[in-house]
Amino acid sequence: MQSWNQVYRTLATRSHQLPNRLQGATVSVRTYSDKAQIDADVTVVGSGPGGYVAAIKAAQLGFKTVCVEKNPTLGGTCLNVGCIPSKALLNNSYLYHQANGKDFESRGIEISGITLNLEKMMSQKSGAVKALTGGIAHLFKQNKVTHVNGYGKITGKNQVTATAEDGSMQVINSKNILIATGSEVTPFPGIEVDEDTVVSSTGALDLKKVPEHLIVIGAGVIGVELGSVWQRLGSKVTAVEFLGHVGGLGIDMEIAKNFQRILQKQGIKFKLGTKVMGATKRPDGQIDVAVEAAAGGKNETLTCDVLLVCIGRRPFTRNLGLDTVGLELDNRGRIPVNNRFQTKVPSIYAIGDVIAGPMLAHKAEDEGIICVEGMAGGAVHIDYNCVPSVVYTHPEVAWVGKTEEQLKEEGIPYKVGKFPFAANSRAKTNADTDGLVKILGHKETDRILGAHILGSGAGEIINEAALAMEYGASCEDVARVCHAHPVSYTLLKHNETPFQKVVVKAQAATGLYEWLCTVCVCVQFCLILISANKINAVMIQNSRDV
Repeated sequence: MQSWNQVYRTLATRSHQLPNRLQGATVSVRTYSDKAQIDADVTVVGSGPGGYVAAIKAAQLGFKTVCVEKNPTLGGTCLNVGCIPSKALLNNSYLYHQANGKDFESRGIEISGITLNLEKMMSQKSGAVKALTGGIAHLFKQNKVTHVNGYGKITGKNQVTATAEDGSMQVINSKNILIATGSEVTPFPGIEVDEDTVVSSTGALDLKKVPEHLIVIGAGVIGVELGSVWQRLGSKVTAVEFLGHVGGLGIDMEIAKNFQRILQKQGIKFKLGTKVMGATKRPDGQIDVAVEAAAGGKNETLTCDVLLVCIGRRPFTRNLGLDTVGLELDNRGRIPVNNRFQTKVPSIYAIGDVIAGPMLAHKAEDEGIICVEGMAGGAVHIDYNCVPSVVYTHPEVAWVGKTEEQLKEEGIPYKVGKFPFAANSRAKTNADTDGLVKILGHKETDRILGAHILGSGAGEIINEAALAMEYGASCEDVARVCHAHPVSYTLLKHNETPFQKVVVKAQAATGLYEWLCTVCVCVQFCLILISANKINAVMIQNSRDV
């Protein structure tokens, strides 16, 4: 049986037979440091999750590939100052909270003299980041991707110029250019971030001491995650949110209300439906934050020693040279593309946070792979309705597909199934019973329309629902699969449902499957789904003859 690398290379060598092809070839490792110009088949600008994955895929397909990155390390925001360091702190702060609070004591684990060594905690976080960013460099070398360190700017329809910190330039002549520059923190008008006492999400990952009182502007995903970290480590945390709910856009309102209740029980305070008018530093170092009701009302002043501004992110498209080739942004600063991720300049593509859609690392990764496969002549398909989202607090929140509010707005007939974690045996034995699972199914076809999970391990559990939806599974399809009992929530292939499994015949009297058939979320269910749809993955389609 051929390895995937062999499959990729075979596809590349026969790319002349495919439409929308690139004339790539498998190349050996080369050093370009002594060359003023580089010739490439694919040049990727940006090395975040979308960029580095796309670059590696392109090289595996046999294309001569260059990846341009402005920062000293690879991995983009996600690996350096986003997903990875935040998850390290979320995990470590939760462990500290368990040991320092009453959780361990209630389990018969009695520990005295618990202290926090924040410097060591930050060091562990940095070690994880360093290992993973170094891993990308190794993958680049292994897959013969040329890494150019410098600020990449498009200087022609088939040309990128990278400018290093010392001012030296390197020109890459490329048959195709892929923009994967990601996003940056959205600034708050009138509030200047110094990454010391007024911090963005980047600064909040590297504070030198635990704030006595932390105010968070924004109670979306980033706000509640970072707020949770510092609340567990000892801060008094107040989150100010313009919207009337926590969790940001896309979250189901019933889940949001339960999520807010749990976070409040943990100690985080919320001021919802409230807008921030400004912030002023006092001579004693404290910060006064002026707020008022979003609908208008009496002003109030909140005081903190650290202010975290996290009102979202915006596409990073500054100084990319888009105007050089006639590319314009939409009204939200994004690069318009077609269903093959091509801009109106056929040789220039864009993926990830710089185009429409949720700003998620895994979404960018999928787009990067699919885009490059499309360059090689493969099919291009991604169903954004099947892209899951996760909030990595404890408990976690995860969802995929439609919310109940969206289904009502779109007039789609649906049915709802809900079940609390408190009624699940494994949740009981783990003494971790906060949360619920909510599944939305089509009332007439029984097809799964959305899955919403609030509870321990939700980020792992949601993937079975995403897979079920990708293959068009019905609620009954998933419910009929035998799932292990009881198993850990946090293992991808052995997640138990937060539901007690219900036999079909016991539910007949309540209407046609008006129960939460779908809550048994385990990867095992794919056996049922194999015949549901043809797999649309490009490599499988293109490799049938290999």
